[in-house]
Amino acid sequence: MIFSFHIDYKTVFGEELALNVMDPASPESAKVVPCCMENSDGSRWACRMEVDDKTEATALDYFYSVQVNGCQRRHEWLAGRHRIELTARRAKAYTVYNHWTDIPADSYRYSSAFTECITRRAATSPEPSGYDRTVRLVVRAPQLLANHRLYVVGADSALGAWDVSRALPMAEHACNEWTVDVDASSLAGDRIELKFLAFETGCAGMPMWETGLNRTIELPEMAPGEVIVYDLPQAFFPLENVRLAGMLVPVFSLRSKQSFGVGDFGDLKRMIDFASAARMRVLQVLPVNDTTTTHTWTDSYPYSCISIFALHPQYVDLTQLPPLADGEARRRFETLRRELNELPQIDYERVNNAKTEYLRLLFEEQGAEVLKSAAFRAFFKESQQWLVPYARYCRLRDLYGTAEFSRWPDHNVWDEARRADLSNSRTRAFREVSFTYYVQFILDAQMKAVHDYARQRSVILKGDIPIGVSRHGCDVWMEPRYFNTDSQAGAPPDDFSVNGQNWGFPTYNWEAMLADDCAWWVRRFQHMARFFDAYRIDHVLGFFRIWEIPVEAVHGLLGHFSPALGMSREEIENYGLRFQEELFTVPFITDWVLDRVFHERAGEVKERCLIAAGEDRYRLKPEFDTQRKIEAAVERRKAELRTVVADAADLQQRLTELDNLRDGLYALVSDVLFVRDHRDPNRFHPRISVQFDFIYESLYDSDKTIFNRIYNDYYYRRNSQFWYGEAMKKLPRLVEATRMLVCAEDLGMVPECVPWVMDDLRILSLEIQSMPKDPKVRFGHLSRNPYRSVCTISSHDMPTLRQWWDENIWRTQDYYNTMLRYPGPAPHPLPGRLAADIVARHLASPSMLCVLSLQDWLSIDEHLRLPDPNAERINIPANPRHYWRYRMHVNIEDLMANQAFLGAVREMVLQAGRK
Repeated sequence: MIFSFHIDYKTVFGEELALNVMDPASPESAKVVPCCMENSDGSRWACRMEVDDKTEATALDYFYSVQVNGCQRRHEWLAGRHRIELTARRAKAYTVYNHWTDIPADSYRYSSAFTECITRRAATSPEPSGYDRTVRLVVRAPQLLANHRLYVVGADSALGAWDVSRALPMAEHACNEWTVDVDASSLAGDRIELKFLAFETGCAGMPMWETGLNRTIELPEMAPGEVIVYDLPQAFFPLENVRLAGMLVPVFSLRSKQSFGVGDFGDLKRMIDFASAARMRVLQVLPVNDTTTTHTWTDSYPYSCISIFALHPQYVDLTQLPPLADGEARRRFETLRRELNELPQIDYERVNNAKTEYLRLLFEEQGAEVLKSAAFRAFFKESQQWLVPYARYCRLRDLYGTAEFSRWPDHNVWDEARRADLSNSRTRAFREVSFTYYVQFILDAQMKAVHDYARQRSVILKGDIPIGVSRHGCDVWMEPRYFNTDSQAGAPPDDFSVNGQNWGFPTYNWEAMLADDCAWWVRRFQHMARFFDAYRIDHVLGFFRIWEIPVEAVHGLLGHFSPALGMSREEIENYGLRFQEELFTVPFITDWVLDRVFHERAGEVKERCLIAAGEDRYRLKPEFDTQRKIEAAVERRKAELRTVVADAADLQQRLTELDNLRDGLYALVSDVLFVRDHRDPNRFHPRISVQFDFIYESLYDSDKTIFNRIYNDYYYRRNSQFWYGEAMKKLPRLVEATRMLVCAEDLGMVPECVPWVMDDLRILSLEIQSMPKDPKVRFGHLSRNPYRSVCTISSHDMPTLRQWWDENIWRTQDYYNTMLRYPGPAPHPLPGRLAADIVARHLASPSMLCVLSLQDWLSIDEHLRLPDPNAERINIPANPRHYWRYRMHVNIEDLMANQAFLGAVREMVLQAGRK
């Protein structure tokens, strides 16, 4: 068969178009057969290709790209690639007329969140046609809902002569793309007039017509056996935008009558039932990856995963597994389960120890049979790329008693040569790690079942992709080339943390990642698509630039954005500020600074920690010249005190004094005007928030003015275009890696280029009324939320609505009077009726998704919510050692049975016009 492809596309000098046909045996976009196209005027491109008549392929998938010197410069939107069904039985030649497809404004309708959960329709394959001459119509209609089917009707008798009862049904051969074959021999002329319409399935009512004028097509003369394919512009229908409501709750926070002291994947299924009953269509969770490094409560931090693929063993639902054969053991675990499940919060260590013990006992009884099963073999074959190194890492971590692989006596990096032994069930190496294989197999099966169940209930399961990974985790151990372990990722200061945040994660080596087309990230996103249909990119700003902190720092103040265009000495001086490197880049320590920081202990600090540096300034002694050294010294002194001070009150007082001393020394270390670039010693960055420090205070007023101009230019103008380019190197590849709906957390110190990228890639933003992106307002106007956004009241890092209400009474009073438009003083604590009003206003916003935390949903019911709002807090970002142990205080079963609350939520969602 001969295929002739035609497309109109205006190129510039040096550019040419290529047709990229995907290998039918491997429909991955990376495996394509390119075909250069020809043109006569720079805008009309064509090419011919031949396909064996005996091909077993039933369709051709392809896309167009722009090439420069044989290299791809850009390509069409891959999620909307073109398809030709090879269903015309008498076809000898296909002539195809396409148009270039960029990512459309409604690309979200092609995501699996919509096509598999919200507008899921039964698949319809095109019927084979036996026409001598065929006109094939192809059109996209992404607005259609689950109960719609597309038809075409036209003036010609072959198209029904405008009689809707004779309209031709179309087949949805790809997501939101419909096709139908028309017998060209039965057409009356060489011009056809048509229109698309939709009927509701099983409904004999009036059809819904596409908007706009009738469509016309001029047909060329056709030869026998010819199929002409017309790729027509999208059909638009008078349908409003879909708006959905949902809930955010960590899996570990779930509670049911069957739980084992922590939420699990069985509880997640139960929560899907609740969401569906409450007319919620989105259930968002925090990361569920394994975080085990110490086997202590410090592993409760869900954003510090040791593997981007492995699931956390604590989420296994033991009730879905066979019972233990030992009756005494069964009774012991049941007693323990009841005890742990009665606790108001999670006891991370006892829960995980108990579940691990249970799984080991079950593995001893049934593990051998499971590992022989076809289901396990299929899982192992699909997952072995990450599973084998992960299992080996877990074995060595526990063997050597630490996750810090640099301290292991051997095996400090993954050895690919060990894979064969670890994959062979007859070897000792396999047996040593087989328990880990077994646990991950169970977790994978349970989580996939949850995902399938969510789709059946038309609920979008939304996951969370952390920006970082544990520096002592398997990912860094396995592929160290992708990470900068000499630095730490974090965030600059904000309202929640005046010293910035130091997450401790290694930063990414983007040069290495981009060199292999972000393969590590693509694998990560594609693996996540096994379990979720939407995801939140945690700290999306990290794809533009990350806040990079020296490894010897504790706080985030000594960080700088990376990559960033650091400033040279000459650039700084061109502003009019004489750059004194020896003064501006070292801690500013004087007698008056010491008096202000340490008060009566200034002399002691000067004697023990400082050395005179001339000109009334001091420098820190070598043993105290970094925050990490100070931290270690203080911890050693604390350990000494705990062994010699018997009185508890006296000990606590001394420990507090040490903490104050430590924090003061930290402040001295970070009191610099400029931070030297971590990669280029001849480049400098204005230190973040330095206007609150002593070195800035010491400047002349004229120098302060100049510095402020440098500071503002650097942070708000200098890097915008550069950071746009950095993000566009990375994010397009990741967005197109899966069909999940992409949402992003774009809060914090947001460069002006972030909305440009978010809009280009159709990524949903996060809108929080108390954190407006418009600097001119104190509170965001909900009615101004963009449609492509997620609206919420609070995140897991923030106070809940009830906490926020009582946190600052003057701010609350302003919100009460100006935003809620109520007169008089604001009531405290927050009444349920007022909480319901705030929730209703958020639901009424234009945002596509309104996803509120479980705590904020519960706030509307004074009988149901916890008396103490502070007991509902999930995380405190300012505390890097926060214990993540919040659990909902009511069972999911009881929540489902509470018809008053369920009915109130359902009614609020319905009144807001959300589906």
